[in-house]
Amino acid sequence: MSAVDVGRICVKLAGREAGKKCVVVDVVDRNFVLVTGPKQVNGVKRRRVNISHVEPTERRISIRRGESDEQVVKALDEQTLAYLREVVKPKF
Repeated sequence: MSAVDVGRICVKLAGREAGKKCVVVDVVDRNFVLVTGPKQVNGVKRRRVNISHVEPTERRISIRRGESDEQVVKALDEQTLAYLREVVKPKF
């Protein structure tokens, strides 16, 4: 199994949200995951993303598979909220 699992905080590498952090909500299959920012936290919409377009970090939050954005926000503490709001400069 890969390091990208439910609750893992990742950095988006491609697209208009590149450099922003997101939370994996569901593993669709071996190529795609469902991620969310949540949008009200850092602007990342809930969407399906290719697994090669996200880079997992060492941080993880405790959520169940398929949680709503409101439940994800409740699971975040102050340190994790600040961590999610930080933007990482993409490597090109």
